[in-house]
Amino acid sequence: METAVLLRSSNKLIFNPRHYSPHNFFRLLSSSSISSSSLTPLNPHHASTVPDEVAEKYGFEKVSGEFIGECKSKAVLFKHKKTGAEVMSVSNDDENKVFGIVFRTPPKDSTGIPHILEHSVLCGSRKYPLKEPFVELLKGSLHTFLNAFTYPDRTCYPVASTNTKDFYNLVDVYLDAVFFPKCVEDYQTFQQEGWHFELNDPSEEISYKGVVFNEMKGVYSQPDNILGRAAQQASSPISNCFDFNHFCMQSVDYLDIPSCLSTIIHEYNFALFPDNTYGVDSGGDPKVIPKLTFEQFKEFHGKYYHPSNARIWFYGDDDPAERLRILSEYLDMFDASSAPNESRVEQQKLFSEPVRIIEKYSAGDGGDLKKKHMICLNWLLADKPLDMETELTLGFLDHLMLGTPASPLRKILLESGLGDAIVGGGIEDELLQPQFSIGLKGVFEEDIQKVEELVMSTLKKLKEEGFETEAVEASMNTIEFSLRENNTGSFPRGLSLMLRSISKWIYDMNPFEPLKYEKPLMALKARIAEEGSKAAFSPLIEKFILNNPHCVTVEMQPDPEKASHDEAAEREILEKVKASMTEEDLAELARATQELRLKQETPDPPEALRSVPSLILRDIPKEPIHVGDINGVKVLKHDLFTNDVLYAEIVFNMRSLKQELLPLVPLFCQSLLEMGTKDLTFVQLNQLIGRKTGGISVYPFTSSVRGREDPCSHIVVRGKAMAGRVEDLFNLVNCVLQEVRFTDQQRFKQFVSQSKARMENRLRGSGHGIAAARMDAKLNVAGWISEQMGGVSYLEFLKALEKRVDQDWAGVSSSLEEIRISLLSKNGCLINMTADGKNLTNSEKYVSKFLDLLPSKSSVEAAAWNAQLSPGNEAIVIPTQVNYVGKAANIYDTGYKLHGSAYVISKYISNTWLWDRVRVSGGAYGGFCDFDTHSGVFSFLSYRDPNLLKTLDVYDGSGAFLRELEMDNDTLTKAIIGTIGDVDSYQLADAKGYSSLLRYLLGITEEERQKRREEILSTSLKDFKEFGEVIEAVKDKGVSVVVASPEDVDAANKERSNYFDVKKAL
Repeated sequence: METAVLLRSSNKLIFNPRHYSPHNFFRLLSSSSISSSSLTPLNPHHASTVPDEVAEKYGFEKVSGEFIGECKSKAVLFKHKKTGAEVMSVSNDDENKVFGIVFRTPPKDSTGIPHILEHSVLCGSRKYPLKEPFVELLKGSLHTFLNAFTYPDRTCYPVASTNTKDFYNLVDVYLDAVFFPKCVEDYQTFQQEGWHFELNDPSEEISYKGVVFNEMKGVYSQPDNILGRAAQQASSPISNCFDFNHFCMQSVDYLDIPSCLSTIIHEYNFALFPDNTYGVDSGGDPKVIPKLTFEQFKEFHGKYYHPSNARIWFYGDDDPAERLRILSEYLDMFDASSAPNESRVEQQKLFSEPVRIIEKYSAGDGGDLKKKHMICLNWLLADKPLDMETELTLGFLDHLMLGTPASPLRKILLESGLGDAIVGGGIEDELLQPQFSIGLKGVFEEDIQKVEELVMSTLKKLKEEGFETEAVEASMNTIEFSLRENNTGSFPRGLSLMLRSISKWIYDMNPFEPLKYEKPLMALKARIAEEGSKAAFSPLIEKFILNNPHCVTVEMQPDPEKASHDEAAEREILEKVKASMTEEDLAELARATQELRLKQETPDPPEALRSVPSLILRDIPKEPIHVGDINGVKVLKHDLFTNDVLYAEIVFNMRSLKQELLPLVPLFCQSLLEMGTKDLTFVQLNQLIGRKTGGISVYPFTSSVRGREDPCSHIVVRGKAMAGRVEDLFNLVNCVLQEVRFTDQQRFKQFVSQSKARMENRLRGSGHGIAAARMDAKLNVAGWISEQMGGVSYLEFLKALEKRVDQDWAGVSSSLEEIRISLLSKNGCLINMTADGKNLTNSEKYVSKFLDLLPSKSSVEAAAWNAQLSPGNEAIVIPTQVNYVGKAANIYDTGYKLHGSAYVISKYISNTWLWDRVRVSGGAYGGFCDFDTHSGVFSFLSYRDPNLLKTLDVYDGSGAFLRELEMDNDTLTKAIIGTIGDVDSYQLADAKGYSSLLRYLLGITEEERQKRREEILSTSLKDFKEFGEVIEAVKDKGVSVVVASPEDVDAANKERSNYFDVKKAL
């Protein structure tokens, strides 16, 4: 499933729904791993191992211990003698401490028990008997990570914090939640999180409700997910079941999270794994979820949530003896169980011949359905786990075939013109047996066989001819750079290591081995040097793919009737249920519905809230940018330790660009990196970037600026390189910007098709982001620009552009060149660099040379950008089983002046009023509000929502909720601390430098930041009540945009006469 992300400017609250895609070993290595020189040397005090007598005292025995050079950590594996629980205790100097407890939880059916249980255990426990301790932690903790995920065969509960007291608070709440949850005795929690019949009045229709039920309806509304699940049922691991137990409100850029969090968790596996647990959906199939009983739910917890079935992980700079003491308090309460034998995952035997499956998916009845087919080939690679060297080599092979736009399998498929975009994620090895998937979507039915033949012929050719030396060098450099850089973005390094270790440990294999990549990496390099890359990779293609009969081919066919048929089938089931009930039964169901809603909407008593541990304000720690000049261009320098890597951003002003060219900007950015020059093909240029640097990216950045009419709008070129390659980095950036030629018509047409496919997928999976962009476009110029480059308007532009490329390529090419001429100028350029002082100084001469090569213009004249979308309420109609509901207004227009308390209040509204009414009571997967402090737009949004008008009514009640609010000092303090945790969020060096750049562009000074921080800390109840008046503007003057099904929009327009203007998008 596609991970939906609402991502706007840097200080805004961000919503990340929770589906997790653990990637293969190579991807974890290449973007989330600890390099041999990434951490400071281990402090001997922290490194001290726990003496045997101390471990014995707490009931543990030491199984083994190693110093892991790759992550400069001392790792010790303990076993709890009474229960057999295993504990990995990893000690180093990383302040971002991580804890995780993982249970093997293989389901036998697709009722979604593991997923529903993962939601439910966080809804109150023995020591913390309130409705949702998790939400209280979200409100009042300094956590750097707080979540839970459901895999196809295991469930993970990780937390992280840089504050030791906070960290141990989180650990205790999670341990109590998994071992002693209230949900196993509380049928209403099962109903709320899983499923229940809802009946408001005996005269009305019965409906299904439940958070997981509606979440999975959203998952099953996306064709890519259906494709994956169909393949899995014939052969493998269920995906899409990461559970981001709640949306997270953070002030970090979600896109910085490393590749181990990705858009789709591979589900090309049901067909691949018909005989084991991976042949069912651990996340839950909406058609099957209502078959789950409360007794089965309780039994599953009792069987699998036991210390004997647990793997426990600690990482960071805290005391390793204290870790064992905390665990002993819980583990000692249990005796050993047989769970490890019952939870063991059986291997899938390989097929003797291939399998083919044809599935239908819901498609809109507009557009050309003939070119909406999808085809994916999926192989189960082995009948048992692979050794680390083979796994690493397969990871390299995956990167060589598919990892970059220049990779041959990816390039040939896209250049064939047979489809719009790649489906299938290449090699996935996070489960017991690895698999490989590849295909295309946006295919004509008559071209299905051609795609299959092209995949096979390309793989045969790669086996016979091998890969270019330059491609192998580029892959090797990319991997080694990532290892050395050790950049996990906002994702804690310790969690990245945990996920890597658990991928073997969970199957009773060595938990240390996945952390030690140096030996297999060196062995692979030596083998390539000695025998050549063909000897390393060709036998793998032949053995695991070409000569492997365990292949499942999944063909997806568009069906404009499927959505209505599915709705009718569900309605028929519910009608039969109602018809089977007596009047007394119906009255009882209506009473139970009201009772559940009352419980959901009744606040926890103060004594229950006080049971959740929290910090006090004095626990919060108290808190340089140098602006220089090179050749008349401003250069921002950030002197930070980066392990010999230089991070650079070159920023160009976009304000001189003609308004009509704005929608072309994203494709201009892609063209710079994926077209060739006079002397280099795009493949050679791509390989050169891979060999010499850590990567280059180009993208637009647009935001409103508080107090200014004109938006901030720039093109940003980001690059990174080792200190010895800085000259290469700036030479390649110059080449990309000035030498790339916009002459390849067919390649550009591919970009358009790929972008169109991505936007259509985003509409189905991230409709809340589409709605937010659309509302912004109705309220300010910056929002309008962003929507032109990434919203419904952009999708409409792409559809027209697809035809224009054939009819007027000369005009399109000329427009791309016009964008370049408008942008590239020394005037208005800005350089941002992050590295240590010595490397910053050494880089100046290369920056100077780069700037000398830029054109100079006397001045940059701003073009007239004054467009906004019409302000009416709008429904974007798509084939879907769930809705995304938004409403927004500009509160600065009411005279409101920004005050730091707004950060506290908006987060509080999300974590209380909206959480309770939209998610818990309403059944949506998520509901939240967002305040863009740059533009003044205050917006409400929901995610995978079964409701529409009801949700808008909840938004309209937010002002009254604040005005009538009463809270004690403990609750207020918790809200303040949670907000400070966002403001002072943990960042790696490159993120600090980049955040500083954005603040510079938006005119946010250090003095203002400190002022806002002080206002946050001094927030009072009076501020909440006053803000209640301010956000009445959203109720009274707000604009509403929804992404929803035609049936729900029709019903809404009947209930409130023509409330929405309707726009059909798919």
